[in-house]
Order: sequence, then structure tokens, then C-alpha cells
Amino acid sequence: MAKITVLDEHIANQIAAGEVVERPASVVKELVENSVDSGASKIEVQVEEGGLELIKVTDNGSGIESEDCEKAFYRHATSKLANGRDLFQIRSLGFRGEALPSIAAVSKVRLVSSADDSGLGRVIAIEGGTLKENEVTAAPQGTDITIKELFYNTPARLKYMKTIQTELGHVSDVMYRQALAHPEISFSLKHNGNTLLQTGGSGGLLQVIAAIYGINTSKAMIPIEGENLDYRVTGFIGLPELTRSSRTGMSTIVNGRYIRNTGLQQSILRAYHTLLPINRYPLVVLQLEMHPSLVDVNVHPAKLEVRFSKESELNAFVEETLRQALSQQVLIPQAAKQPLGKPGSGSVIQEQLRFPAFRPDSSAESAAPAAAAAVQPARETAGQAMSGAAPAGGAYTGPAAREAAAAGWPPALRERPAPGSFAGSAGGAAQPGFAPPASRGAAAQPARPADADALYSAPEASPELPAFPELTLIGQHHGTYLIAQDEQGLYLIDQHAAHERVNYEYYYEKFGKPADASQELLLPLTLEFTPAEAEKLKDRLSWFEQAGVILEPFGGGTFRVAAYPYWFPEGEEASIITEMAEWVLNERQLDLAKLREKSSIMVSCKASIKANQKLTNEEAVTLLARLASCKQPYTCPHGRPIVISFSNYDLEKLFKRVM
Repeated sequence: MAKITVLDEHIANQIAAGEVVERPASVVKELVENSVDSGASKIEVQVEEGGLELIKVTDNGSGIESEDCEKAFYRHATSKLANGRDLFQIRSLGFRGEALPSIAAVSKVRLVSSADDSGLGRVIAIEGGTLKENEVTAAPQGTDITIKELFYNTPARLKYMKTIQTELGHVSDVMYRQALAHPEISFSLKHNGNTLLQTGGSGGLLQVIAAIYGINTSKAMIPIEGENLDYRVTGFIGLPELTRSSRTGMSTIVNGRYIRNTGLQQSILRAYHTLLPINRYPLVVLQLEMHPSLVDVNVHPAKLEVRFSKESELNAFVEETLRQALSQQVLIPQAAKQPLGKPGSGSVIQEQLRFPAFRPDSSAESAAPAAAAAVQPARETAGQAMSGAAPAGGAYTGPAAREAAAAGWPPALRERPAPGSFAGSAGGAAQPGFAPPASRGAAAQPARPADADALYSAPEASPELPAFPELTLIGQHHGTYLIAQDEQGLYLIDQHAAHERVNYEYYYEKFGKPADASQELLLPLTLEFTPAEAEKLKDRLSWFEQAGVILEPFGGGTFRVAAYPYWFPEGEEASIITEMAEWVLNERQLDLAKLREKSSIMVSCKASIKANQKLTNEEAVTLLARLASCKQPYTCPHGRPIVISFSNYDLEKLFKRVM
């Protein structure tokens, strides 16, 4: 007896609804996408009780021909695909013809549509998949579709709906993404009569961002633009100070379709590398354009996930575009936000700070005249505060001092100590915590390579990049924050974060060729692990060699450290190697770039000065000078800000000098 039967059309539609219609937000998404495909310039959405009682979508698009209105509710009925070839170059948001029949199977639907401006159209009413009404009616051009009592005939589905606020949150999120994807369309969203979203449809993406996230947020967005033979990327990305606790602020739009793609999200996060604190994510609106043949949107029932034919190239392109945009910014957050257009606001400060930087390098003597000439004439008016002489109170000037511009470094900074230390006081005594790693106890100390300090040379100035402000040291607060100034305002610098950034860039270069600096030990260190960890480590000893660490089994769960790079911070060698081992144990496959990165962060943190540590003026000035020479001097390797600014306007407003 035959066991296989063809499902009833109604049951098939209900099954399809389980894939396409997950919650009220799914209905809103499908209906709004249909409105976008119709060429509408205005789309209005009304919901009641989170969308469970009512969803109404009205547009002024091309509408549906009278004879096609009923056919639109048939399964797989679509006007967007004509043959199999069209499936590989999809340009519309919808194309499967599943949305309307799936929605109609689990709700009460009323559709009114007109394809012209004659004033006549057709009304279709369907309840639970059964046609109730189909007749001519008066209607303006466009489509008006109303969904009532969603899931009224599928109580099992209705039982698993969340609270009204939760469902409304999902509906709002769908509308936000659609508005970001199509700034040329005017969107509105109302819930129980209250307006939650209204965009103008002027085509300005930044205006949509302001409507969704607020004006202050839109002011902290950076425009991006890049193009190659295959892809074009535009949009806005947030400054590092503008973070979220989850990835929901990262909107990726491909050919007008909001999508979720792990590879693109990782590319965005890599572009923000060391600019964001741990477990914080940026606010990004990324619009990608490409030929439809390069993307497959037919891999997910809700079309939220896609596949790219050149995914690695796309990810690299996005990462580089965002990285370049961020590198053009002065990433110093302001401690006090100002009203738009006021003097001293963030936008004014950034423009004023975009002057060529003087950054000494190994050829400072020959490059100094050109670098000095590059300093803006406006800095000539800074007076004695920016001169080579120490100001009253004994504070030293920063790298903009005349002597620095003429000779590369102030005399006290000409002899650069190891990265874990600073120049001593005037009497030559090194301060606690600044001793160079010259003594290793029983370790045999090889001669320091001739180019050891060359790796630490500051990068050459890039005229097209914004400069780190030239700061004059004022003092130190609670042994933790350096206080400095320039003609634009006041700055607070986290001394630990600043030293950590300096050390990170130094050690990152060092870990690029660790074998050249590896030294054998007369009295090796020993480390102990559990039997399971020891067995795993035995197969991964080559990973440690890539970082210049020679680890050898020594019986049981004990390992012997036979060698490590001489520039490991003194006294921290065992803890650094132990942390490296923990990381190696948790990774599935060897990634040299990630190993180099993790090791650099670990070493730089342990080698840096800590909070509540008093610095001499000379040590503090040296720290500021080295910070200014870093490639990225605005955040520590963990993404915390290094410098916070108070503009002159901020201070005047705090003291009520301006109202």
C-alpha cells in the first residue's frame, strides 16, 4: 500500500510559514521588502500590540495588476524570476513567492492594490488560507496590506511569542535596517498610534543614522568609501568611543539587502583592532555593491544569510577600507560634548589637529629641517609654552620644542633606553620599574644585536595622516594620569595605557623575528601542567619556537624552558610563557599572526608602568615623546583610550565664562 502522499496545499503553506514567518517582525520584513521592490518612495508601517494584533503596510509603489492580486497568494508565484538564469543574478529583495501565501495561512489578510492612478483597484481578503473576498474597489495607486490576528489558527506558535516589547523591538530593528539600506525611501513606523521612526527619504544615509541613533551619534560617524574591480563600499563607521555591548550595531547591506555574515563582521572587528575595549563592538553601517553573480542570496529561508564567490578578497577589501578611514582620524575622545556648531566642538578640534606631525626617526638630523618647516605657522604663536626651554615650575616641553625640531630629540632623550625603561632623573638614577632588562641572573647574556634599537625607531611622518597633538607636560595626577596642554586645550593621558601602546608596537616588531633574540639559559625555568595539558603541549612545541621560546618535556607534566628572547620583561618570563601555553592549549590550529599578536599584548602589559607610580618630569616627557611616535597612539592594545581632551571651550563653559 502506498505510504507517500502529496500534502494538502493549506498544510504545505502552514509548513512554509514556519520557515518564513517566525514572528511579527518576519511579516514586516517580507511586506516591506515587497514595497521596496515595487519602487515605492514612501512606506508606512503600523503595528498594534507588537504586531500580534495588527500589521499594516502602505506604500505608493507600482501596485499589483487587478488580475494578479489573487495569483499573488499562490505558492511560488512571483514576478521577479522568469527562468533559471535569473536565479543567479537576483536584483530584487524578494523572489521566491513564498511570503504572501505563508502569511495568509496563519493570519487574516486584506490586500488593497491599484497599478495605476485611475482610482480603481482590487481588494482581496483571505483568512487562514481561505479566500473570503475578491472584488473591485476604490484605491489610490500603490498597495495597502493589513495583517490581523497573526497565528490565530496556530496556537502552538502563538504560545512561544515573547512579550509585546520584545516583539516590538524586533519589528523596530527590521525597520531600522530597511531605512539604513534605502535612505532614498521615506519610512515611518507607528506602534499603537505612537511614531517610533520617521525618515525623510532624501537619500542621505547620515540623516537616517541621526533619525535612528540620535544626532550626537551621527556626529561621531566617519564616512567611508572604497572601490575596486569587483566591489564598492560606502557608508559610515563610528569612532572607537562609540561602542555597543553587542554586534547589533553592525549593519551590513549588500545590494540594498541587509544581511548577516560572520566573515564581514570579523573584517570590521579586525579593522578596529586594538581600538575597542574587550567585549565592545563598533557602530557600523556598511553598504556594499557588487554584481549579483558574485553573491548567492538563495541560501536562507529569510534571505538573511548569503554566500560570496570571492569571500576572502571581499573581507580583505572591507578591512583595508575601514582601517584606512580610521587611520585618517585623530581618535582622542572629548571629556565634555558640546552643542553642534559651537567653537571647540569635536569637529572643530579634529580639523585643527590635522597638521603634519614631526616624528623623529633614525635619520632625524637630515630630516629635521624639513619636519620643522612642515609645522604650521600658527604654532609660532604658541609662545614660551612651546619653546625648547623648560617653563616655570620645571616642566619640560613636548616634541614640538624648537630644540626637538632642530635636532630630532631633546638632549635628555637622545639615548633611548630599552622599551621597558625610561631615561633616569637628572642625577642619572633610574626610577623603580624602569630598569632595562640587562640582568638575567644565571642566564647567559648574549651581546645585544646592533639593530636592537633600530626596530624601535619611530616611523617616518606621513603628511596625509593626522598628527598627534604636540603636548607640553604640566604634571601628574595621583601617580596615574599625566596632565598636558597645547594651544587647543587640556589633555589627560593614562600613563599605563600610553606605555603599553609604546611597548606593544616595540614588541610586535620584535616578535616578527624572535629567533634572532632567543638566548639559552644556564639555569632553565621549569613549568608544570596537568597530564592532559602536557600531552597536548608535546604536539605543539613548535608553536613556542615561533615566538623564540624553546620548551622541552622534563618528565611527567613538567616542561623545561631552555631559551626565550632576551627582551622578555625581567621577572615576568615564567608568567608570560605560562599565559602563552594557556593560549596555545585553547587554539585549534596554529595562527602565527594571532600568536604574535597575543604574545605582544601579554609582554607589553607586563613590561609597562602601572598606576600609582610617580614619574619624574623627564620620564613623563619621554613617555609623551614616544607615544607621539607610535603608529596608533590613541588606544592601548586592549582598546582603552590613552588620551582624553578638554577643549578650551569645554573649560570656559565649565567655569561659566561662556553661557
